[in-house]
Amino acid sequence: MLTIETSISRRRAIAALGAFALTAKAAPARKPNVLFFAVDDLRPELNCYGKTWIHSPNIDRIAKDGIVFDRAYCQQAVCSPSRSSLLTGTRPDSTKVWDLVTHFRDGEPNVVTLPEQFKKNGYFVQGLGKIYHPGFDDPQSWSVPWDTAKAPTYAKVKTADIADDDDAKKVKAKGGPAFEAGEVADEFYKDGQVAQMAIEAMRNIAKKPEPFFLAVGMAKPHLPFVSPKKYWDMYDPAKIELARNPYHAEDSPAYALTNSNELRNYSGIPNEGPMPDALARTLKHGYYAAISYTDAQIGKVLNELERLGLKDNTIIVLWGDHGWKLGEHGEWAKHSNVENDTNAPLLLSVPGMKKGIHTNALVEFVDVYPTLCDVAGIPIPSHVEGVSAKPLLSDPKRPWKTAAFSQYPRGKKVMGYSMRTDRYRLTVWLDYKDRARVDAVELYDHQADPEENRNIANLPANKQLVAGLMEQWKKGWQGAKPKV
Repeated sequence: MLTIETSISRRRAIAALGAFALTAKAAPARKPNVLFFAVDDLRPELNCYGKTWIHSPNIDRIAKDGIVFDRAYCQQAVCSPSRSSLLTGTRPDSTKVWDLVTHFRDGEPNVVTLPEQFKKNGYFVQGLGKIYHPGFDDPQSWSVPWDTAKAPTYAKVKTADIADDDDAKKVKAKGGPAFEAGEVADEFYKDGQVAQMAIEAMRNIAKKPEPFFLAVGMAKPHLPFVSPKKYWDMYDPAKIELARNPYHAEDSPAYALTNSNELRNYSGIPNEGPMPDALARTLKHGYYAAISYTDAQIGKVLNELERLGLKDNTIIVLWGDHGWKLGEHGEWAKHSNVENDTNAPLLLSVPGMKKGIHTNALVEFVDVYPTLCDVAGIPIPSHVEGVSAKPLLSDPKRPWKTAAFSQYPRGKKVMGYSMRTDRYRLTVWLDYKDRARVDAVELYDHQADPEENRNIANLPANKQLVAGLMEQWKKGWQGAKPKV
């Protein structure tokens, strides 16, 4: 028989257990971690983008676990403007970064960057490798100082060090080769060292009570195309096809493209004219090998994420800062508004989402900031000029943006503003000083001409089409937003 005291004690114990259960049930789930890969000069030349000749099994792992954005566009096809735009969530005309010598804090001194927003919302935030453009790091973005590896550029050549990512300055006159197959370990070059730094960082921050945002920047496949020989051996040069359109688009303005100046600064590259076929094939071989080398380093980081048991609660995003021409239009590198340069890879994996999906929706790099905030459950700042692509994760075929926007200047003379719709690319070249004056117009029909080989803007039969697209272009990115 229970005493009154025993009965009271039991009721109190039951009540206490019930309260504990309610508290445990109500306790908020730990926010997801974020593993953020930035890859330099990576165009959508990946197996998961249908380029089956490319060995990219580790990037493909991200694709299999998430979504591939088949039509993602950078806001300016060169390093610093693109990265500044993505990391602030604002466009080049807002950051005032149209070149490689301006820091976004000059144009937007109080902007809250993407990593900074995560830091403000309880994340431990760390950056390694190339995230911002070299020399333009942003200390307030990070919980601990940003860091990177210091590695030699070449294994075979003794020369003054040429920064892998320094296309802001002229490479010392023919200071080094454009490619190298080094008989070295992965860790000899920068990306191999950055991967090891990321692995060590992950081991340390995994012990912390707060979720983490780890940004890992890979330097390849940026010029020079250097990587260990084993990655070159993955490709048969005899099977590497050259660009099918090694010529400028018909009736396009001469200044629409450059003279492949970035590539021509390396030894063994002609100062003018086309690349000989044998050289062009070797350059593509080097680019492919560099992709596979960087892919392997990304795989090492992914393996450690899994080994630590963190994968199931980690958002993974990977992006290339812009596209790249491999002989298309007779040019190499980026620095233009063509599809090859503005279209870049973007992959996203979120715990609990559908796996292995693609979307043909038009998305922009300014959308990365709000999307990551949205899927992580943190506020999206009001300054952001993109929109969250989260609805596409569950419904990749839903109606989305009517256009994506990019731009590129030609010195201080003209600025080309480009609009990519579902079918067309319209580029309007405006006088730099008098933005009301149109200097030239380009129009490409991706249904009939997906390689953008003929500018049809000046054809009399297209006068009405051009007028309609110009009206859409004038409404800008605000007018292209999706109805969410």
